[in-house]
Amino acid sequence: MQELEQLRELCLALPETTERLSHGEPTWFVRDKKTFVMFADHHHDERLAFWCAAAPGVQEELVLEDPERFFRPPYVGHRGWVGVYLDVPGVDWDEVGEIVTDAYRHIAPKTLVARLP
Repeated sequence: MQELEQLRELCLALPETTERLSHGEPTWFVRDKKTFVMFADHHHDERLAFWCAAAPGVQEELVLEDPERFFRPPYVGHRGWVGVYLDVPGVDWDEVGEIVTDAYRHIAPKTLVARLP
């Protein structure tokens, strides 16, 4: 699955990131402890997506801006996490990379965030 491979590459490029299954889906962790991105392969609906941590207000802004591409995910949406659909035409992987990096910045300790370009 191309979308999973591209998402995996983006996540694992970040400092001290690991991957393992969580709730049956590939999930990426900072220092093998704190989740920052979860793949959602038709996890609770018929859509392919990922869920990620986000700064306060980002989820609402993205969902209002483009509800065809962004959503409030179950279980973690109340904590501000944002869902990003990957089954839409013309996925902008540069934008996805920025969203993943922002999720990492939100979760990772400052010492790791300082290592980002």
